[in-house]
Amino acid sequence: MTKTVHHWIGGKTVEGESGDWGPVTDPATGAVTTRVALASVEEVDRAVAAARTAFQTWGTSSLAQRTSILFRFRALLDANRDAIAELITAEHGKVHSDALGEVARGLEIVDLACGITTQLKGELSTQVSNRVDVAAIRQPVGVVVGITPFNFPAMVPMWMFPLAIACGNTFVLKPSEKDPSASLKIAELLAEAGLPDGVFNVVQGDKVAVDRLLEHPDVAAVSFVGSTPIARHIHTTASANGKRVQALGGAKNHMLVLPDADLDAAADAAVSAAYGSAGERCMAISAVVAVGAVGDELVDKIRERAEKIKIGPGDDPASEMGPLITRAHRDKVASYVHGAADQGADVVLDGTGYTVDGYEDGHWIGLSLLDKVSTDSDAYRDEIFGPVLCVLRADTYEEGLALINASPFGNGTAIFTRDGGAARRFQLEVQAGMVGVNVPIPVPVGYHSFGGWKDSLFGDLHVYGNDGVQFYTRGKVVTTRWPDPSEPHGGVDLGFPRNH
Repeated sequence: MTKTVHHWIGGKTVEGESGDWGPVTDPATGAVTTRVALASVEEVDRAVAAARTAFQTWGTSSLAQRTSILFRFRALLDANRDAIAELITAEHGKVHSDALGEVARGLEIVDLACGITTQLKGELSTQVSNRVDVAAIRQPVGVVVGITPFNFPAMVPMWMFPLAIACGNTFVLKPSEKDPSASLKIAELLAEAGLPDGVFNVVQGDKVAVDRLLEHPDVAAVSFVGSTPIARHIHTTASANGKRVQALGGAKNHMLVLPDADLDAAADAAVSAAYGSAGERCMAISAVVAVGAVGDELVDKIRERAEKIKIGPGDDPASEMGPLITRAHRDKVASYVHGAADQGADVVLDGTGYTVDGYEDGHWIGLSLLDKVSTDSDAYRDEIFGPVLCVLRADTYEEGLALINASPFGNGTAIFTRDGGAARRFQLEVQAGMVGVNVPIPVPVGYHSFGGWKDSLFGDLHVYGNDGVQFYTRGKVVTTRWPDPSEPHGGVDLGFPRNH
């Protein structure tokens, strides 16, 4: 029996009324297991109205009330890790350990939100002039929106809403229609934790819902994670409608391997960073730049490790990599491998013909490794978002750095070396928002902000951390002067002696 996924508005499940539905498949079998309601403009308006009404009281609620609810939510989230991970695996396809990992990363931001009191303290300067004090405070912005991608259906929403509601805002989430169930489970846990109705809402939908949220006059801010073309559209459209926007786009993350690097460690890192979660993550390493004579040996070590990766259904404990999200995406990823040889690459591993016995209709693809890839090839220029690793060659550090900096993307990057001086130069000279030194996927912990440069970010502020708090609040400066009660015209007589 096909499951049906609806909206969550005003603290309860609200059945879809538009008559439009989207299919949700089990990537391991290819079978449609769920249908998801696609919201109309009127249904989006209902969710925003619920959030606007809730903001009237939530926006002035005490920090103690907000954090106590978030502490209860954190406990419920921790207790339901497996249940959420199972929903992710069933609809996204990633293996259970990967799904548990994204819940754990989301928990980091909930932890940060539980301690929001210290980050909302504000500033005070006394006696800036005679009996004049100046205070800087931060207040919530109102109704905020999160538009999130399919690859992390639990983690990316948790990059947004915990801080947003901790700061006093109300939230409307528009998750990916490809794997929507985790969002509703989170909504149920928030309600169980005692979050007032309307503070957190979920609108399932497609472009109709997104476009309405971007133009809605009662939406104050929009957070987005997805591809660069959509991020640019989100930023342009929402900004034109007077909203503050943080739109995180795509990536082509490079790993620079210097001749002095530990090649075994570099190969281990390349395999896990390129092929983990089937490469469907914006922080995946998709390009290794081998410097000097280490290229051949490094490619051999990567190939040896890649050939041992166990691919299978995400709910099989033996599986290390699952299928891709949809058949169409699988075919698109495969097309880059098929065209690589014609564009000059050596196809060391071709995973496009891979299948799993008993699951022949699943969205399977194996691991692909392309060597001596040209910078003008499609496999290098585009964000593939699949288990395809490109290896490029450079003669010197300077050549490798220039290659990385020439990319239009600037999300994350890494260097593998034993030379501290080279690593220091790289972290200062590379044009990317997140840098790893002997760390292949440098995703910051929750109290540091996540975000890239160039075409990987549209907007001024990164997500979560201090930037997240700034994004979900706006500053206000209050200048105060009170007359001293001892003055003749001081106002209320408090019994002070009139001796001067």
